[in-house]
Amino acid sequence: MTAAQSILILTPQLPYPPHQGASLRNFYIIKGLAQQHPVTLLSFVDPEQPQDSDAQSPLAQLCAQVYTVPVPARPFGRRLRQLLLTAQPDMAFRLASPLFATRLRELLHQQQFDIVQIEGLELARYIPAIRQSSPRSRILFDNHNAETALQRRAFLTDLRQPARWGAALYSAIQTARLRRFETWACRQADRVAAVSEADRDALQALVPSQSVAVIPNCIDVSEYQMPPDGLYPTFDLLFSGKMDYRPNVDAMLWFVEQIWPRIREARPQATLAIVGQKPHPRLEPLYHMPGITMTGWVESVQPYLAGASVYIMPFRMGSGTRLKLIEAMAAAKAIVSTPMGAEGFPVIHNEHLMLAATPNEFATAVLTLLTQPPRRQKLGASARHFAQQYDWRQVVQRFETVYEQG
Repeated sequence: MTAAQSILILTPQLPYPPHQGASLRNFYIIKGLAQQHPVTLLSFVDPEQPQDSDAQSPLAQLCAQVYTVPVPARPFGRRLRQLLLTAQPDMAFRLASPLFATRLRELLHQQQFDIVQIEGLELARYIPAIRQSSPRSRILFDNHNAETALQRRAFLTDLRQPARWGAALYSAIQTARLRRFETWACRQADRVAAVSEADRDALQALVPSQSVAVIPNCIDVSEYQMPPDGLYPTFDLLFSGKMDYRPNVDAMLWFVEQIWPRIREARPQATLAIVGQKPHPRLEPLYHMPGITMTGWVESVQPYLAGASVYIMPFRMGSGTRLKLIEAMAAAKAIVSTPMGAEGFPVIHNEHLMLAATPNEFATAVLTLLTQPPRRQKLGASARHFAQQYDWRQVVQRFETVYEQG
């Protein structure tokens, strides 16, 4: 075990309550590291994000200090100017905040931190400020997604749909810019972490000389084991996630256009819940489709997981690993996923979940599980066992190995 080191963690949104991928990873990283190290948190906070102002909130209990800065506004006109007049990717400007930079410099001048840990590429723009204000601090860049690879996949997906060629052009521009920016961020950091072997390989293709540690996403597995006699919302199928996130939007549109009609033809009363905040306008038609419920923001996804029969992951784009997969596994759900949806996890088809690449394969797998409860239960039990290795108590200790590298 490495000696206690003072750590400053930078996050793109307040990691509590941990309701979606990035905040889940960041909260449990903080929870794990705080067992051995004094942790200070500097975080952006979205005005719409539910906040616990109680001084005894979990973050206040875990961290020596918690500082927040509002997410900066980005009017469309400014985004357009940045797109047309700079060579930087959109992500480089997403969290550009003079107030955050000032607060960061103040913290670094007030206290010597052994490690400054950057959670996500959108915060890499602050690396020069860290170097200038605290040259002795070691910088760990924890890259939640291989963003260049993610954008390239978005481009290839949209390119196949003439109606999405405008989005494909945007992705083509962003892919080239992200390649430069992500390469720069990896080279500027002392250490780099990725969430999966696939992401590690993608990053090392950008910077072959850089060592990239793999530290998987994690949750508290015990929080997903709900009492069997509870009253839960019941749906045949469930999808969850932040519903303005492009891979999630694409996944649901593809599912309802190509797969859902096949399922409803065989089971006219089938139901689907889409659980997640900020549904994108492209999803508006789903509100009017028979059998589909879009909840918007919910306080907790666990009751929906407990009441669902099958969890679906119809992804065609993305990178990193999807925490929603581990959440569904921890809840002992039978899962149907595209290979991309399960990418980064060493899962076995028909043992931990069912993999399906085409609309027909996906619909067939879903219908098989809906009509065979014993098979659902067997897959769910295997999934829960698989999820144990992604409990935060098992995963976060991997950071210690990275810190020991000096």
